[in-house]
Amino acid sequence: MWLKPEEVLLKNALKLWVTQKSSCYFILQRRRGHGEGGGRLTGRLVGALDAVLDSNARVAPFRILLQVPGSQVYSPIACGATLEEINQHWDWLEQNLLHTLSVFDNKDDIASFVKGKVKALIAEETSSRLAEQEEEPEKFREALVKFEARFNFPEAEKLVTYYSCCCWKGRVPRQGWLYLSINHLCFYSFFLGKELKLVIPWVDIQKLERTSNVFLTDTIRITTQNKERDFSMFLNLDEVFKIMEQLADVTLRRLLDNEAFDLDPDLQEPSQITKRDLGARAQNEFFRAFFRLPRKEKLRAVVDCSLWTPFSRCHTAGRMFASDSYICFASREDGCCHVVLPLREVVSIEKMEDTSLLPNPIIVSIRSKMAFQFIELKDRENLVEGLLERLKQVHANHPVHYDTSASDEDMTSPVFYSTSLCSGHKFGDLEIVSSQSSEEHEDESSPLHPGPLTSVFQQSGSQSPDSRLSREQIKISLWSDHFVEYGRTVCMFRTEKIRKLVAMGIPESLRGKLWLLFSDAVTDLASHPGYYGNLVEESLGRCCLVTEEIERDLHRSLPEHPAFQNETGIAALRRVLTAYAHRNPKIGYCQSMNILTSVLLLYAKEEEAFWLLVAVCERMLPDYFNHRVIGAQVDQSVFEELIKEQLPELAEHMNDLSALASVSLSWFLTLFLNIMPLESAVNVVDCFFYDGIKAIFQLGLAVLEANAEGLCSSKDDGQALMILSRFLDHIKNEDSPGPPIGSHHAFFSDDPEPYPVTDIADLIRDSYEKFGDQSVEQIEHLRCKHRIRVLQGHEDTTKQNVLRVVIPEVSILPEDLEELYDLFKREHMMSCYWEQPRPGVLRHDPSRPYAEQYRIDARQFAHLFQLVSPWTCGAHTEILAERTFRLLDDNMDQLMEFKAFVSCLDIMYNGEMNEKIKLLYRLHIPPALTENDRDSQSPLKNPLLSTSRPLVFGKSNGDTVDYQKQLKQMIKDLAKEKDKTEKELPKMSQREFIQFCKTLYSMFHEDPEENDLYQAIATVTTLLLQIGEVGQRSSSSGSCSQECAEDLQTSAPSLEQDCVFVDPGKTPQDSQAFPESAEGDWTVSLEHILASLLTEQSLVNFFEKPLDIKSKLENAKINQYSLKTSEMSHQSQPELKLSNL
Repeated sequence: MWLKPEEVLLKNALKLWVTQKSSCYFILQRRRGHGEGGGRLTGRLVGALDAVLDSNARVAPFRILLQVPGSQVYSPIACGATLEEINQHWDWLEQNLLHTLSVFDNKDDIASFVKGKVKALIAEETSSRLAEQEEEPEKFREALVKFEARFNFPEAEKLVTYYSCCCWKGRVPRQGWLYLSINHLCFYSFFLGKELKLVIPWVDIQKLERTSNVFLTDTIRITTQNKERDFSMFLNLDEVFKIMEQLADVTLRRLLDNEAFDLDPDLQEPSQITKRDLGARAQNEFFRAFFRLPRKEKLRAVVDCSLWTPFSRCHTAGRMFASDSYICFASREDGCCHVVLPLREVVSIEKMEDTSLLPNPIIVSIRSKMAFQFIELKDRENLVEGLLERLKQVHANHPVHYDTSASDEDMTSPVFYSTSLCSGHKFGDLEIVSSQSSEEHEDESSPLHPGPLTSVFQQSGSQSPDSRLSREQIKISLWSDHFVEYGRTVCMFRTEKIRKLVAMGIPESLRGKLWLLFSDAVTDLASHPGYYGNLVEESLGRCCLVTEEIERDLHRSLPEHPAFQNETGIAALRRVLTAYAHRNPKIGYCQSMNILTSVLLLYAKEEEAFWLLVAVCERMLPDYFNHRVIGAQVDQSVFEELIKEQLPELAEHMNDLSALASVSLSWFLTLFLNIMPLESAVNVVDCFFYDGIKAIFQLGLAVLEANAEGLCSSKDDGQALMILSRFLDHIKNEDSPGPPIGSHHAFFSDDPEPYPVTDIADLIRDSYEKFGDQSVEQIEHLRCKHRIRVLQGHEDTTKQNVLRVVIPEVSILPEDLEELYDLFKREHMMSCYWEQPRPGVLRHDPSRPYAEQYRIDARQFAHLFQLVSPWTCGAHTEILAERTFRLLDDNMDQLMEFKAFVSCLDIMYNGEMNEKIKLLYRLHIPPALTENDRDSQSPLKNPLLSTSRPLVFGKSNGDTVDYQKQLKQMIKDLAKEKDKTEKELPKMSQREFIQFCKTLYSMFHEDPEENDLYQAIATVTTLLLQIGEVGQRSSSSGSCSQECAEDLQTSAPSLEQDCVFVDPGKTPQDSQAFPESAEGDWTVSLEHILASLLTEQSLVNFFEKPLDIKSKLENAKINQYSLKTSEMSHQSQPELKLSNL
């Protein structure tokens, strides 16, 4: 690697460097101690300095210096991790520069020329590498060289960033370097001759947290299945921890949660991820969570500014967030003010004159005749240029036409939709008409229900009509005053005042409209005219599993409410749920969606309810409604941590919060809608649409705090759950104009004693006052932290379920099966890390049954086979692995599950001899052995087998054994004892038998009894050849006659002749090739082979000796990474050992 030339004094480095080569202008040096196996003190010292310091002078063990004759000042211009690398740089210098330098007369000119050339080379390299994306490209390039040399990963393992730190090993800190790559956390330390390498895959991390130990107050703790590692002494620990969290989150979700996780476009290609991308992603996620915007929104600019707030008559300091389709503002003081401006609502963006009172101002005008003034904007020119370009793009994609005719009635109407609603609502003197005519949209033949269901199925409450109306009118009056001062469209100023109004309960007549504004579903509605109607037409009448589930749940959706006791409400619910399932098949339909949609239909029109459902499922509650409800489980886990923080006494009493988890999970999934009476629960939904999931967290804490005394005195979980159920069932809404509607849990409150009633407004007020201090940023951080735990919990569940199925069927010990499962999963993961997906190889699919979630292909199986199989056959091992995979791939989908893999290993390690021989036999007949098998094309014109030899063999003691009579008797016995219970395996042809013999010979190589085994297999092979010939002649003559015996030679051959496999080029004279036409007639059966093998005790001992799988597993854990990386990189680097974590 070329280095930026910096001057050094050579005399200071004489003790640490040894000159290898030199010329007139260049010196090639090796670091003293490098490559010396004696462990001398100099080498240890250099290694220790290497780990602690990071100067340019010794970035690698080899370097090249530029020397100007007569000067003591030298400049390092290149370094290398290996001798080969540094020699390439030396050769380039000799070929391209050395002769050129002789033309210069001035020494300074020589130095300037060389330095300029080296800098040009660095610039050329940098432009072609991702290093140019980093803040300090040169230092990053140096770290990249070290990372590649120390860990020998394939090129696809992209280094993201690196830090100097300490790793604690017990009470001893090891100073070194932490490397964070796209798939791994790596640490390297070399101190006083001791090298430490740690490689921790992100997918193995179960917990990532900041903690403290006895010696340091702030450390980062990495917890894996078996170990904890503490890292400390970072220059900026906050930055390191955020990057770690981001990398762990991205990698775990990409590899373990691909069911629901959609990567940002910038992160679609993991090898392109940089530290800057991760920071941008974190900011993007905060932006979308804070303003609850669609996941596709990409943040384009964040600038500090101040916004004129007319209600306070001053400028409020904060930040502007500009994205593809929105301009948003959040005050610096949390909760003071924030604004969401969809670009669809924006009419113009103008720069104003810069003055001392209004520095760098711009005006954003919207269609409802409001204007927003921003000042103190840095780089105003570029910001406005970008905003205008995106504004033009939004208007081109969604053209809007407006009509200025409006009536006085419309001007005074409390209806406050955005002016661009596709249904043509009027505001002030402005009305927006969709691209489709309103007549077409409101065609009488439309099956859609025209209004909210509560407007049709209005109930009279228990209160007097005057009392009910007066309370509603007071609320409406308060909201009307608020609209005048703060705005009435989606672009309204959102302040603490509106939060208090929401906490009081939104008036029934305004509830659906405000839900649309708070969730910004109104923008989706305006941007997609006719979309819902088309979905309904396309989806209705289709029958599938999802529609069956929807039909089953239709009549379970708010059955107490009259709106869903007739076909009108049921039909509307069916249309919305079916249309959404058609829009988003990834989610389809999940239980609890029916409850939520029912409530939305009560207060919003059918099309509006659809877009509200879209907003909830796709951005307000991400990952809630899918196969594993990961999002709900993450939030429930966050809730448990909040209980420990906010209610420590309750958490201490209930040591195991799993009981609360069982009931609180439904709080998140249904937003309390089927937990408390409906008239109270809709107030919770009001808060949810304004404040997001934060409202559910704080209300849950308020419920527990209100019942803390009873819960702490409860004797068991059942009693605790009863206390909560009774409390929730007796939450009333005194302001509700309708009659009380019971919850689904009313059956818990059969106690005849009167139970105290809690007003929902008081409970919500308490929740804001006592637990409302959680910010969106804190919640998102907790979600990231707990998502790791939840995903790893699912992985553990999958593992335990797979092992529970496999354990009864095999003889391998459970702890060894667990190790095998980890190896199997890691092999799958390594292919996800570094290989492009090949046809038929699917990523981890959590929606599949447990046993099928991880599967491997033929190449991955070959790696595992080489690591853990006891049948190692040298170069023949890979061929045997291919045949084994073909045999086990029953459905021929080119993928294998863990159960099949383990069943095969179980036979190899723990099977009886006949089971092992049967497996070997099956590996050498179709489908395992194919015509295209790369090692099965034996040239039969020069046969490897000689069969024209006698059945009398010479023994070492000079005796002879005659097998002629044994052969006849064996054939008769096998015919009688054939097992009728099993399906008969096809007989083995001559070509297949050759391969079978090759495998046996390969298996015996390097065995302690190798000579005896070769002698025994030679005997058995010749015996089987004669059996095959007997069968061949018998079939040709119609019976096995005496001719068979007469054809057998009776002379005993020498030991040199007693070799079954002979050199094809040196075929003995008496050896005759098998006629090709006769090959199909030559056969031998499994019974023949098994009986023949049983005649040799050494072979019986070989197949029946106990085999130790534990040592294989230990070696596999150490070498699995090095086997994979050596295959991919084809470099002779030191083996990479996976930390035993």
